Amino acid sequence: MNRTRSLVRRTAVVAASGVTALVLAGCGGSGDDTGSAGHGGHQATASAAPSAPASQGQHNAADVTFAKEMIPHHRQAVEMADLAPDRARSAEVKKLAAEIKKAQAPEIEKLSGWLTSWGETVPAEGAMDHSMHGGGDGTGSMDGMMSAEEMTALENASGRAFDTAFMEMMIKHHEGAVEMAKTEQSDGAHTPARKMAVDIIASQSAEIEQMRKLLGKK
Repeated sequence: MNRTRSLVRRTAVVAASGVTALVLAGCGGSGDDTGSAGHGGHQATASAAPSAPASQGQHNAADVTFAKEMIPHHRQAVEMADLAPDRARSAEVKKLAAEIKKAQAPEIEKLSGWLTSWGETVPAEGAMDHSMHGGGDGTGSMDGMMSAEEMTALENASGRAFDTAFMEMMIKHHEGAVEMAKTEQSDGAHTPARKMAVDIIASQSAEIEQMRKLLGKK
């Protein structure tokens, strides 16, 4: 009988120890839970954080600069191309000018749309002012822009003289655009803008080569 009581007592002690251990574990767990809750709160913030960078990652400062500079750059190329039908002698130059306008006018619209969606200001129509030529903005990124004097000279030219001046100036203009596109390709974050940069590099590099060959014929 005593042996039985002793066994019961021992079992009760073991059970009590087990309960104590569980309580302690529960307390420890509670502390962990608080930490977890805090960590969980941190995780919630962390899980929300990617959405912020993701949204910021849709475009960055390089994309904005690319759009704001390429718009006046393209506008001037279109302005130059508009002179060709009435002044150029070469059918090849006229065709090239038409292709330049066909490619760059829609890109101006895309660039303007991106700036608007980003809450940025689209450069005004007269924003080029021909003062941005040769990196006049201090960054050198606008190289290739023609000065007012150069544009006036092109407007006053005709025939073979126009063809030569147009291609020489457009080569310089395209080279500036290619450099700007390369900067966007390396620094930009907006996928469509980076794709446009790739297209600009490919198409305008090909046109530069074409114009160099045409000039070589003269």
